[in-house]
Amino acid sequence: MLNNYQNNSSTLPTKIVCIGRNYVAHIKELGNQVAEQMVIFLKPSSAINNELLSVHGDEALHFETEICFKVKAGNLAEVGVGLDLTKRELQTQLKSKGLPWERAKAFDGSALFSEFVAIEQADIAKLEVSLRINGRLQQQGNVELMLYKPDVILDQINEFMTLNDGDIIMTGTPAGVGKISPGDTFSAQIHLADHLLVEQSWVAK
Repeated sequence: MLNNYQNNSSTLPTKIVCIGRNYVAHIKELGNQVAEQMVIFLKPSSAINNELLSVHGDEALHFETEICFKVKAGNLAEVGVGLDLTKRELQTQLKSKGLPWERAKAFDGSALFSEFVAIEQADIAKLEVSLRINGRLQQQGNVELMLYKPDVILDQINEFMTLNDGDIIMTGTPAGVGKISPGDTFSAQIHLADHLLVEQSWVAK
């Protein structure tokens, strides 16, 4: 069951910290370069939605499936799966002009999450994320493929930003991103080795 952020404001994080360009194959599929430093951007709590939108305003949306962590007492205490929705055409325009991405990444409804479950620190390295659309495998990746592993992500964020209890970190997406079509069924999973930890499904509107 999805945590109902919309109807229970006490569960809202103060911020969502997102990591970009963290999987080499995804960097290549979008024609980007590996950044010299870890790419970080933010989404506000108002970005969180329970419905998977295919369009925002008059712009088509693209999906990115990610391993996500909830912070407690300064640690990566819980793990869930999330979708980072993107206005890809607008993002490309903004990047070409050297402008921030928020208009393409931080709009209302641009972040969806499963429930979060407790995770032991020693198990984080064994996590794997996958996405199936209409039953077909679309995305798959794991912590081993990340350029910046979760502990490094946490350390680098802490260098300049305070993480409050309940804040969410989205760790980047593997290759296979694409456009959302109305009526498509999305099924996202987090596995710990061969054990299914979290599963969440959405039907695109």
